[in-house]
Amino acid sequence: MEKKERELKKVLSRFDVLFMAIGAMLGWGWVVLSGNWVTSAGSFGSMTAFLIGGLLVIFVGLTYSELTSAMPEVGGEHVFVDRALGKKASFIASWAITFGYASVVAFEAVALPTVVEYLLPNYQAGYLWTLAGWDVYATWALIGMIGAVILTVINYIGLKPAALFQTVLTIVIVLIGVMLIFGSFTGGDGANLEPFFVGGTGGIMAVLIMVPFMFVGFDVIPQTAEETNLPHKEIGKILIVSVICTVIFYLSAVFAVSMALDAETLRTSALPTADAMAVLFGSDIFANILILGGIAGIITSWNAFVIGGSRVLYAMAESGMLPSWFGKLHPKYKTPSNAILFLGILAVLAPLLGRPALVWIVDAGGLGVVVAYFMVVLSFIVLRKKEPDMARPFRAGKGPAVGWIALVLSFGFIVLYMPGMPAALVWPYEWLILAGWTLIGVYFFVRMSKGRYETREKAVKEGGVKTPVRHIDG
Repeated sequence: MEKKERELKKVLSRFDVLFMAIGAMLGWGWVVLSGNWVTSAGSFGSMTAFLIGGLLVIFVGLTYSELTSAMPEVGGEHVFVDRALGKKASFIASWAITFGYASVVAFEAVALPTVVEYLLPNYQAGYLWTLAGWDVYATWALIGMIGAVILTVINYIGLKPAALFQTVLTIVIVLIGVMLIFGSFTGGDGANLEPFFVGGTGGIMAVLIMVPFMFVGFDVIPQTAEETNLPHKEIGKILIVSVICTVIFYLSAVFAVSMALDAETLRTSALPTADAMAVLFGSDIFANILILGGIAGIITSWNAFVIGGSRVLYAMAESGMLPSWFGKLHPKYKTPSNAILFLGILAVLAPLLGRPALVWIVDAGGLGVVVAYFMVVLSFIVLRKKEPDMARPFRAGKGPAVGWIALVLSFGFIVLYMPGMPAALVWPYEWLILAGWTLIGVYFFVRMSKGRYETREKAVKEGGVKTPVRHIDG
C-alpha cells in the first residue's frame, strides 16, 4: 500500500527508542533464571553462552539496523522479508516473530505471580490442578491475570504515555543492576565462581538456547520505526547501542550472582539474583530492592512486546495476511486496539499453565525468534544483491560479510532446538506450544493464499473505507 494511505505520527524520541529496546531485553529473566544458568553451565560457562549469544544478536542487529534505516515502516520483519523474498515468506517471518513477542508477553504474565510468591510466601489458595508436578492455585493465577489486564489497558490508551512509562522503569532497572554489580566487587567471594564450567559443551548449550529469548527486544525498534522522530541513520545506531548495553548487563549480572552465592545456595534459591543482592549488602531489604527492579523489568518487557507484537499484527492485517480485525485502530486512542486485545488474552491465559511454563515459553518462543532472525538476515543478503542502489543511511559494512556471519549463526541456533540436540525442545509441552502456534499460522496462511483477507489498499480503492488516512497516535 502507498505510505500516504497510512500516516503514522512520529511520537518517539531518541531516549524513548533506546529505553524501549533496553527495557524489553532486560525484563525479568535475569532475576528468575540466573540460578538456572550458573548451575547448568557454571559461572564462566554461562558467561561464555551469553558471549556467543550476544555475538549472534550483535551481527543480526547490524542487519536489522541497515534494513530499518532503509525501510523505516511499521512492521519491521514483515516489511524487510516482503521486499526481499515475497509475501509468503514475509508471513512466515512475521508469524514467527509474533510468536516470540507473544511468548514474552505470556512469560511475564507467569513471572509476575512468581515475584509475589517470593514477597508473600504461602499466599496461594484455591487449588485448580497440577501441571508437570506443579500445583496451580487460583490466587497465584489471578495475580498474573490482573497484571495482564493492567498492561493491556496501558497499551490500549496510547504509545507516548507507554514510552514515557518505559523510560522511567528502565532507568530503575539499570540503577539497581549497577548496585548489584558494585556489590559483587565489594562483598563477593571469588571462590564461589567455582565450578567455572558444568556439563561441558552440553551445559553451555543448555544456557545458549535461552539466550536469543533474553535478547529479543532490540527488534521492537523496527516495529515502531515509522513512529520515531529521528533521522533514519540514528535509528540504526540506537539499535546496536541497545544490544551492546544489554550484553554487558547480562554478563555483569551472571558474574555478580556467581560471586555472591555458592553452588548449593544457587540450586535451592527461588530467586537467586535477589538472594545474591541480600548476601552482598548483608540485608534482606536489598533483596526486596532488587525485586522491585525485577517487577520494573516485567513491566518494561511486557509493555515493549505488546507494542511490538501489536504493530506486527497490524501490519500483517494491512497487507491482507490476517483478518482486518487485527488492523483496526481505536477511534479515540488511535492504537491497534484489537491486536493489543489479542495479546492481552494470551497473557490472561498464560498463568493457568503454572510456573513450569516459564521455561517452556522461553524455549518455544526462542525458536520463533531465531527463525525470524534467519529470514531477516537472508533478506539482508538478498537485498544487497537485488537492490544494491537502495538508500541505506546506516550500512552494516561495505560487503555482505556481516550478513553471511549472521546467517550461519542464526541457522546454528535453529539447529539447537531440534530433536537429538542437547538443548532440544522438551516433549510434549514445548513442542505442543510450538505446534499450536504453527497450526493457527497455517490456517491464516492458507486463507491468505486464497485471497480471503482484504488489504488496506484494496479497501481504500473499493471505497470500503471512508477515511483513507489513519493515524497511530501517542
